[in-house]
Amino acid sequence: QVQLVESGGGLVQPGGSLRPSCAAFGSIVSIYTMGWYRQAPGKQRELVAAITSGGSTNYADSVKGRFTISRDNAKNTVYLQTNSLKPEDTAVYYCMGKAYWGQGTQVTVSS
Repeated sequence: QVQLVESGGGLVQPGGSLRPSCAAFGSIVSIYTMGWYRQAPGKQRELVAAITSGGSTNYADSVKGRFTISRDNAKNTVYLQTNSLKPEDTAVYYCMGKAYWGQGTQVTVSS
């Protein structure tokens, strides 16, 4: 059984940074493509960033140059470094791997 647990969200002012993390219970981080998604109120869930087992990454156009996805295989953890945050980045951020989803962590960007 795989469990994904996100943490590291919070309230930040525009231009600020957060680093959500996703801890996987079950060894999937080094094997499967891991992704960060987000869902804002009234909007569909969208892919923000993904990282393959080989280390290749891809990003939504809206976050390119501001967000960085990374992983630590030894800790079975995936990170999402978010910089230069904007109010439109406000959403619940979810981690996904091997078709499993975490419970989400709220990121709110507001002055």
